Amino acid sequence: MMRSLAGSHGALRVAGLAIAWLLLISCLHAYFNGEPKPPNRIVMGYMPVVTNLSAPIVAAATKGKEVQFEAMKFASFAEMGEAFRSGHIQVAFVIAPLAITLYQQGVPLKIVYIGNRHESTMVVRTDIPGQNLSDLSRYTIAVPLRFSGHYLAIKRYFRQIGRDHQAPRIVELPPPDMPAALASGGIDGFFVGEPFASKALQAGIARKFLYVEDIWPGFICNLMIVREDLIREHPQWVQALVSAAVKAGFWARDHEPDAIRLAAEYWGQSPDVIRYAFDHPPGRFRFDQYQPRREELQEMADEMVRSRLLEATPDLGGLVDDRFARAVTPQSVGTLDEVIKQ
Repeated sequence: MMRSLAGSHGALRVAGLAIAWLLLISCLHAYFNGEPKPPNRIVMGYMPVVTNLSAPIVAAATKGKEVQFEAMKFASFAEMGEAFRSGHIQVAFVIAPLAITLYQQGVPLKIVYIGNRHESTMVVRTDIPGQNLSDLSRYTIAVPLRFSGHYLAIKRYFRQIGRDHQAPRIVELPPPDMPAALASGGIDGFFVGEPFASKALQAGIARKFLYVEDIWPGFICNLMIVREDLIREHPQWVQALVSAAVKAGFWARDHEPDAIRLAAEYWGQSPDVIRYAFDHPPGRFRFDQYQPRREELQEMADEMVRSRLLEATPDLGGLVDDRFARAVTPQSVGTLDEVIKQ
């Protein structure tokens, strides 16, 4: 009898889990495929990092407008890449090497905008000595993805100094999990876009080891990719999106307190952490280098080949579409409403 009851409880638990899973799948299906679906709602995938600061600002500025750009936060770049590949989202702010990889795999996309630069930081445990990257050879450093500029930057540095074999052990970890993994001793450090490094620094569990621009000036962390069908069918929407993304950067630069408040609301982060990232050091983030250039992406693709992420140098001739970014005139943006003015 006891065995029968135990079996019944086990069956109920399995049934309950199955029902919960079906409900989750149904909700996701309804969100992405439900009818009626507004034809003018464009979903942008993004990770809550400073290089993607334009995503929540554009979403806030277009809320209730004729064309809405909705910001959908993801927990990992891998998940976002799959959502873009499948067509569930039309726009994504992704790590540059992932964009190149998706393009190589035949996903119809264009790079139209480069996110804010100089916003990635490497931090390590406070008890780890040394000041040079070569001092970390026996430690474990986390990056957001193997197909990330952070991974390539580490590999590139050690290759340039002729000490490839002394590179640290590199592991993949979603950025939101990095501070906790460092605190628990699961990793010795991590290299990621802000504000996740600032979260560890402010908590006193890490020290700043380097800024990405120390080893790769002009480094591209994230960029915006758009599905080709959206460009083909609604180029005016893509122009509006890129223009708004560029202006959002200038608005954030000139209205830091407002930008920090808005980002904290969308990201679910403490405003103090985001403010710390903006202030250490002040003026670090670059909002004015937003035009995608094929030669920069080619340089990254070459690094991917050297790091064995790609087998051969790819032809990136059709990857970059810079006309939308070139059409934007840099200017000061006084209010959030001005972000979407053409």
